[in-house]
Amino acid sequence: MSDLGILIIKLGSLFTGVIEVYIWVIIIAALLSFVKPDPFNPVVQFLYRITNPAYAFVRSLMKTNFNGLDLAPLVIIIGLQVVVIFIGFIFSSIAKLV
Repeated sequence: MSDLGILIIKLGSLFTGVIEVYIWVIIIAALLSFVKPDPFNPVVQFLYRITNPAYAFVRSLMKTNFNGLDLAPLVIIIGLQVVVIFIGFIFSSIAKLV
């Protein structure tokens, strides 16, 4: 594999790594919503600020509240896992061509 192919693979790994970190942020924010943390805590505010736009987007597309349980985090995580698989496939295919 050429140097360009290795660079493409590493770039794909960077993208998937960022997405996987965001998945963990969503998991942590969803778990925190069960314990009702202090809304003035800076960490809690950061987590809500970074996840609420994604939640709002998913909620605008579909109904996610079932019997008081919000499934928006689950929908986002599944969607991001599909994106990770797709990015991995695309970047590895491009690297093989180079």
